[in-house]
Amino acid sequence: MEEDKIREPLLKKKYYDNCPGCKVDQAKEQNQNLSILNLAIIWMLVLSASLPISSLFPFLYFMVRDFNIAKTEADISSYAGYVGSAFMLGRGLTSVLWGIISDRYGRKPVLVIGIITIVIFNTLFGLSTSLWMAIVTRFLLGSLCGVFGPVKAYASELFREEHQAIGLSTVSAAWGIGLIIGPALGGYLAQPTEKYPHLFLKGSFWDKFPYFLPCFIISGLALVAAIVCIWIPETLHNHNGNRKSIDDAEALENGNSGGGKDSKIQKNENLLRNWPLMSAILVYSVFALHDVAYQEVFSLWAVSPRRLGGLTFTTDDVGNVLSISGFALIIYQITLYPYVEKAFGPINLARISGLLSIPLLQSYPFIAMLSGLTLFILISIASVLNSLLSITIITGLFLIQNRVVEQHQRGEANGIAMTSMSLFKAIGPATGGAILTWSQKRIHASFLPGAERVFFILNLVEALGLLMMFTPFLREKKKTPSNQEH
Repeated sequence: MEEDKIREPLLKKKYYDNCPGCKVDQAKEQNQNLSILNLAIIWMLVLSASLPISSLFPFLYFMVRDFNIAKTEADISSYAGYVGSAFMLGRGLTSVLWGIISDRYGRKPVLVIGIITIVIFNTLFGLSTSLWMAIVTRFLLGSLCGVFGPVKAYASELFREEHQAIGLSTVSAAWGIGLIIGPALGGYLAQPTEKYPHLFLKGSFWDKFPYFLPCFIISGLALVAAIVCIWIPETLHNHNGNRKSIDDAEALENGNSGGGKDSKIQKNENLLRNWPLMSAILVYSVFALHDVAYQEVFSLWAVSPRRLGGLTFTTDDVGNVLSISGFALIIYQITLYPYVEKAFGPINLARISGLLSIPLLQSYPFIAMLSGLTLFILISIASVLNSLLSITIITGLFLIQNRVVEQHQRGEANGIAMTSMSLFKAIGPATGGAILTWSQKRIHASFLPGAERVFFILNLVEALGLLMMFTPFLREKKKTPSNQEH
């Protein structure tokens, strides 16, 4: 009995009064099961923040056309690319700053500010009457919404170590689904006076601002999330001078001696010199560039006329294809992904996915030669497969990034990741739009005519990312008892 009393303090972490991070850690220690409430919180935050990122793609072609700024029909894609890039450029310039703020003042304030930013600037974007208004509102939305880096740190801190993979896969799943459902909403709800004339009358507010409805709905969901955010827990510890006792307790709990000898990364180490982290970020950025360029190209290509090599889809058709992809992605993440990830490991699975993506993507221009129901079915299947492969790659790289940093540097590390990814993504829409315009002006070229050229260039980026996923470039940090998966 006496021996138990002596051992008890050694096995328990030291908690501090009035520290929100300690309260979260206590709750994790008392409840070892996976918290469904915490998963719901992550879903809500990430979905709210990801919906506006690409919701504009299905109607952006028509919005830019209505600005009457493009001299030719083929030039519309180039101007649309500038609007698509503005968000990523803004986010790239401020992501590290938001990460540092979240490390210093907490995850919760940054998350709340980011969600409120969506409510304001996504609404204003829907009211855009000129190209410059659209570009400025998207830039401000990107630069002031600092959710994406801190939410990954938040997810890894909200769950026990054995549940962190599920928490981070929830981030990537909610993000991926938001990037698909967002465009689906944009496709279904844009130009409502044409699609739902019995509800939205010609000459009304909705006719004057035909692209406001999808922005309004997404901003409304973000407003609900912002209100709910009042009650979400803060995970950052506010006793910086006494952090050592927490780290040592965590080490002891994991079977290591105190002092942080086997901690994931030395305290205050320059993260730019942590190659396992930086290599994962660079690979992640290349795939992020590919994904956003694909989203822009697919949406613009699908609504382009047949004479330019497009599919002549309506925004509803694009919405239908993306909705099917979003539904399939939810089913995949809930049922299949945990098993295949366990069987192959996140990196091997990402490599396989990258390899399979290349022939799939190159098949798109040949699918475009079909018509009617056959075209819709095959392009939907291709879109589903591309979404599943893409989210598998992103999830694997998420897991690596968050396994090689400890709490007090996670916000900064994810800020670096978001900056790198956003700068790469800022190139994507503008470049994708310009390449699509270029390819559409060369529809009768003898080598890689029309759409074949743009999808070939996308595949070159995919191939680069695939090569970077192998050693010596990408190296996972060696597992120690402290970071071994349970």
